[in-house]
This record gives sequence, structure tokens and C-alpha cells, in this order.
Amino acid sequence: MKIFEAKEVGYSYTGKIKALHGVSLAVEGGEKIAILGANGCGKSTFLKILDGLIFPDTGEVNAFGERLSEESLKGGFNRLFRSRVALLFQNPDAQLFSSSVRDEIAFGPLQLDLPRDEIILRVEDTMKLLRIEHLRARSPHELSIGEKRKVAIASLLTVNPDVLLLDEPTAGLDPRSTRELINILMEANEAGKTIITATHDLHIVPEIADRCYVFSEEKKIAAEGKTEDILSDMALLKECNLIHIHSHKHNEAWHSHPHGH
Repeated sequence: MKIFEAKEVGYSYTGKIKALHGVSLAVEGGEKIAILGANGCGKSTFLKILDGLIFPDTGEVNAFGERLSEESLKGGFNRLFRSRVALLFQNPDAQLFSSSVRDEIAFGPLQLDLPRDEIILRVEDTMKLLRIEHLRARSPHELSIGEKRKVAIASLLTVNPDVLLLDEPTAGLDPRSTRELINILMEANEAGKTIITATHDLHIVPEIADRCYVFSEEKKIAAEGKTEDILSDMALLKECNLIHIHSHKHNEAWHSHPHGH
């Protein structure tokens, strides 16, 4: 079953600043997809469109077989969609608003009218999973960027959505936290969840995605394919500003090799 199908999607901010141009893609249930591209290529904008926060100027997006629009999200489809799809923002400050970490993580399940005991269990289990139990009484806005990102991720996981939309999920995380997050995403995918990750961190892509879409700096899809094929195409990655050629001197000789951003 297709979870998302985007057809020739275009979007402009204030009607002038082009953010996306003719983007088409399809995502099947249970897939791991990476959207790759340099900063400013439209990745974040596209995730917001998939999450129904903004809507295309041109083209259309279908979610779970229904047209995703302002009109469809005013009716009964809204509750179903919001319970099945969750977005992690690139900037966690745009996502966090509660007075404590515990309240932040509990907010989503509360909106689903779950039993109180189940909400408490979900919150406790998720805090333990992400090693943030010690932060439960802290204000999210007093935390470090890495801690904020963990809290934002926890607030998604407690809702238990079918689809996770992740915008640069490892930004600001230390190596151990990055490893733990990747493990969580792999386990979620093995349990049947669809994972769509926008990133320019190529190091994590082989584990978090089986298939990739590459956005060019012209806000278009430059390529699509299996992860191993995309990551081995040095010319494509360089053209889309995902790698650069790094030179260094070793034993009196200069060496050049590609580096990811």
C-alpha cells in the first residue's frame, strides 16, 4: 500500500521564493527512505508538506489513498492522519512547548484520549529508551540541543505513529546518542513502521534507508535509487553539494578524497 504519493509538487514561500519544483515520489508502507540534499534544497519544506502543515502551490500529495489538503484535514481524516504520521522538526525549539519534559512527552498520547495508565507507561518506557529519565522535571527550553532533540523524538515515539518523518534527526547528537537513535529507528522499521529521513549526513544513510531520493540545489529530484547505488555515485553527490573534495599532505605528498558535509 502506498503511504504517500507526490505528483509534480511545487511550493513557494510568499509566492516568490521557490522551495520545491516538480517533485514526484512514492513511498510504500514499511519502507526506509532517505531524502538527501544540501541545506536549502527543499527537504524540510517537503517533509512539512507530507505532514500536512503546508500544502503545494502546484501538484498534489495523496496520503493513505486520500488527497492531502486543507479541506481533507478539516474532517474525520484529520484525526486518523495525525495519529498515523509524526514529524520531527529540524529545530527542536519549534516543536517543544510544555513546561516539563514529562508533560511534553505525554502531550501526544493525551490528545489520543488513551487511558491514564497507558500514557504513564508509554512516557516512562520512552524516557528510559532514550536515557532521559533524569530530565523529566526539567523545562525543555533549559536543555542542550542534543537533549532537546531527544525529548522531541520521545514525544513522537509515545504517539506510536505508523510513519515517522525525521528532519536531520542526528543533528546535535553525540556519537553514542546517534547510535542509539539509529538502533531505535531500525527496530521501529522492523516492527513495520515507515521511516522517511531528510538528511545530508551520509554516514547514517546506509542503515536508515534502503532507497534514496536526492534533491538538487535547483529544488528538484536529481536522482532516485537504491542506497548503495546513490552513495557510490560520486559525481552525483558532488553535483548536489553532498560531498566535497578534501586535500591533505601526507609523507610529502598531497592526497585528495571525498568528504561528506
